[in-house]
Amino acid sequence: MGKRGKKYDEARGQVDRSKAYPVAEGLALAKSLGFAKFDESIDVAFRLGVNPKYSDQMVRGSCILPHGTGKVVRVLVFAKGEKAIEAEKAGADVVGDDDLVERIQGGFMEFDKAVATPDMMAKVGRLGKILGRRGLMPNPKLGTVTFDVENAVKEAKAGRIEFKVEKAGIVHACVGRKSFSDEQVLENVGALAEAIIKLRPASVKGAYIRTLGISTSMGPGVKIDTNELTASFAK
Repeated sequence: MGKRGKKYDEARGQVDRSKAYPVAEGLALAKSLGFAKFDESIDVAFRLGVNPKYSDQMVRGSCILPHGTGKVVRVLVFAKGEKAIEAEKAGADVVGDDDLVERIQGGFMEFDKAVATPDMMAKVGRLGKILGRRGLMPNPKLGTVTFDVENAVKEAKAGRIEFKVEKAGIVHACVGRKSFSDEQVLENVGALAEAIIKLRPASVKGAYIRTLGISTSMGPGVKIDTNELTASFAK
């Protein structure tokens, strides 16, 4: 722990804590400060000018990252008949109906995304407490409750991520890996920023994106100039 702490402190010392960096410069700095031996994730934290305890200020959605997250996504599909076959052909890792509901009730959780056809939701609803607290419950607003199973599976595999503002008004997300090129990460950040901006609640006054931090999974955060960011991606 002490060794990791020393490396973190050394990396943190290279960040000007009083400066909001242009997004490209800030990203390059954050990547350069990742000191782990594995391929760290690149994470972002958007602090929004919203109060999520009010339903009209809840920001939740999904978007496709052009270059994915760099993580292999295991997709589970609740479907039967032809739709189950469609899911398997599209590349779903686990497909089932009643039997799958029972497996999850028994503790099976080896998947990252869940998709369901609408006719399965009465049964999937029984898994609300299990899937809900892990952010895995299929949701029609996020495109994961649909009869277009093929497209939903392919999008999940290709890099569709879901995001939701937390109690403190922050949206956390992974936007790539340290091995990604700067251009790939910037395009991913742009796609996420654009999606968040489009969901700005009408009741929000003043600055919407208050701050943005970028870091590797082990490295220190770098503050980004949100004015430059919104000017670049909110066109």
